[in-house]
Amino acid sequence: MAMLESAKTKTNLFLHINLYFFLKRLIDIMFSAVLFLLLLPLFLFICVRIARKEGRPIFTKELKVGKNNRTFTMWSFRTMTIGSKVIRQLPPFPFPSSWEKGVPNFFKITGDKNVTLTETGLWLKKYSLEKIPQLINVLKGDMSLIGPSPERPEIADYYNNKQLKRLKVRPGLTGYAQIKGVTNDNHGKKISYDLYYTQNCSYKLDLKIMVKASKQIVKGKTS
Repeated sequence: MAMLESAKTKTNLFLHINLYFFLKRLIDIMFSAVLFLLLLPLFLFICVRIARKEGRPIFTKELKVGKNNRTFTMWSFRTMTIGSKVIRQLPPFPFPSSWEKGVPNFFKITGDKNVTLTETGLWLKKYSLEKIPQLINVLKGDMSLIGPSPERPEIADYYNNKQLKRLKVRPGLTGYAQIKGVTNDNHGKKISYDLYYTQNCSYKLDLKIMVKASKQIVKGKTS
């Protein structure tokens, strides 16, 4: 009898989780489509502004790692000057032996010191408007509205089994770690918040994150 009750409980939990992710995907499609249409005038305005003030390219494309360690191309509005070529060392090369056990909790991203934001880029970054093209990624199924931040392949390649669990869900435009203001400099805390989300994701938590993120965008305090 106990075994039957246990099996029934597991089945109900399985159905509940699958229903949640089905509805989450449905909400992603509907909300991102409506939001993109509403923001289309702003989208076109930003395209024209970048083309006239800073020149082409208008968009930047970055290779990211999403759900189940699948790579995809993430689109954003270009925020850096054309001459700014970001040179990253992720992780440091040659790779230290400490990375064999997973990505360390703290590490610094080494980049080109000459990287500068454009005038338009400063404005876009302040209100997270550079992310508008990522609504297309949400529609395609690469991303979700809510979820862990998309990871760089150079870092994800060194995830240990625990860290890999953050890739069980689609990455999001915003998420639990993002509203907490955690950046890659504190990778351990970012992973901790992301794992909390993957283990406790729900309609209520998603709504809480969306409301908090919206308030941060309005105040221009997004990280």
